[in-house]
Amino acid sequence: MAQTESAEKSGTRAEMREETERAILDAAEVVFAEAGFGGATMQAIADACGLPKANLHYYFASKEKLYRRVVERIFMIWLEAADSFDTEAEPEIALRRYIARKMLLSRDYRSGSKVWANEVMHGAPIIQDYLETTLQTWTETRVAVIRRWIAEGRIAAIEPKWLLYMIWATTQHYADFAHQVETLNHGPLSDAQWQDATETVCGIVLRGIGLDPGTPR
Repeated sequence: MAQTESAEKSGTRAEMREETERAILDAAEVVFAEAGFGGATMQAIADACGLPKANLHYYFASKEKLYRRVVERIFMIWLEAADSFDTEAEPEIALRRYIARKMLLSRDYRSGSKVWANEVMHGAPIIQDYLETTLQTWTETRVAVIRRWIAEGRIAAIEPKWLLYMIWATTQHYADFAHQVETLNHGPLSDAQWQDATETVCGIVLRGIGLDPGTPR
C-alpha cells in the first residue's frame, strides 16, 4: 500500500512538473515572439506565466536554455507536420496534406512560427545544428521524392527546393505576418476563410506543377 501511495505521489509530482514546464514554454514562446531573444527577459516570462522568477530559474537555469527548449519544441511540432508529406503517396495527396498541415500550424502556433523565423533571420545561432542535420536530411529525402515524380512524368519539371521554399514561405506568412493579414481582413480569419486560403494555396501550387486539383494521378 505504501509503495502504491508513493508511486501515485511521484506520478502526480511528475505531472505537475510537466504541466508547469508546458505553461512556462507557452509563455516564453509568446514573449520571445514579441520581444525577440535579446529583448525578452526572464522576469517578463515569469510574469507571463504567473510564477516567481526564482521558480522559473528552478526549471530553466538561464534564458538561453529556456529559449533553446522553446525552439526545440517548435522544431519538433514542425517535423510532425512535415511527416504528413507522405513519400509513398500520390503527388497531389502528399502535397495537399503537407500544405494543409503547414497552414494549420500557422493558425495554431503563430508565436512559435515567429520565434522560428526570428531565429533563422538572425543566422540561427541556437538551432544551426538542427538546420544542418535534421532539416537537411528531411529536405533531401523530399527533394528525391519530387525528382522521382518528375522523372516518372507525374508532375512538371521544376526545381524541388524552390517548390518547398515556396510552400514554406506562403504557409508561414499567415503566422509571421498575422497582424498584416488580420488588418487587411478587418479581423481574424474565420474558419471558412482559413479553409478557403488553404484550398487556394493548394490549387495554385498543384496547378503550378502541372496537376489538376481534385484529380489525383
